[in-house]
Amino acid sequence: MTRTPGRLKKRPQFLRVASRGRKVAVPGMVVQLLPDDSSAEARVGFTVTKKVGNSVIRNRTRRRLREALRLVAKEEGLPTGDFVLIGRDKTRLRDFSELKEDLKRALRKCLEK
Repeated sequence: MTRTPGRLKKRPQFLRVASRGRKVAVPGMVVQLLPDDSSAEARVGFTVTKKVGNSVIRNRTRRRLREALRLVAKEEGLPTGDFVLIGRDKTRLRDFSELKEDLKRALRKCLEK
């Protein structure tokens, strides 16, 4: 059983990943990754802007991202470091299997750079 990743909760944590990390945009989301080899676990944060919709839509979008990450982590594992998953308007409309593939592709691209 894989451990659930830790959480990024404070704004400075998100800003640190945004300023120093790698950024990959795929149709279903934007992934920012700040690799950290000294960390024992991955930490993840989710954000969805008000441009996407009202609070109900934003929360649904965030839940889809969270579930996609949980399943990808279970299947393939996550590298250590800090991640920020940014939901887009297409995130809530995208087929869930495509959303998972988007996340896998984005993580691979982040690790290649």
